[in-house]
Amino acid sequence: MEERGPEATPERIVQRGLYFEELKEGAVYQHRPGRTVTEADNTFFSTLTMNPQSLHLDAHFSASTEFGRPLVNSLFTLSTLVGLSVAQLTQATTVANLGFGEIAFPRPVFHGDTLYAETTVLEKRPSSSRPGNGIVKFEHRALNQDGELVARAQRSALMLCKPEGER
Repeated sequence: MEERGPEATPERIVQRGLYFEELKEGAVYQHRPGRTVTEADNTFFSTLTMNPQSLHLDAHFSASTEFGRPLVNSLFTLSTLVGLSVAQLTQATTVANLGFGEIAFPRPVFHGDTLYAETTVLEKRPSSSRPGNGIVKFEHRALNQDGELVARAQRSALMLCKPEGER
């Protein structure tokens, strides 16, 4: 058996989002994997958030509507849309969510639909009140498995700048 010397410690790379400087204005970030929405997701989210809307919870009632079946709670859709972007863009690099602008749901989401997300960085600027941070305006879009736009939201976030030693 061949003897080896002490092996070097492997470089450790921690998964994180992108720092302010790494986000590119105008770039479209596609987030994968997607997320297939289940009836349990919709029921749990609606009841957890105290939303007893029959369109989300009552299959018999929903069958009599123009949709013919329950709709997924739009706030679940919005939360999932933003959540799908976190690992790639903001995991451990965001300081705070500052707010949402325009939010739209142009098509319904149903149980069994798969949501895919993409994000465009609309604009960014250094924070004038918080050195070491920047403000980024994102547009998040959710598409279903057929490529149809089901949700769109603009969001502003306070992001970390790269640490001094990494700039």
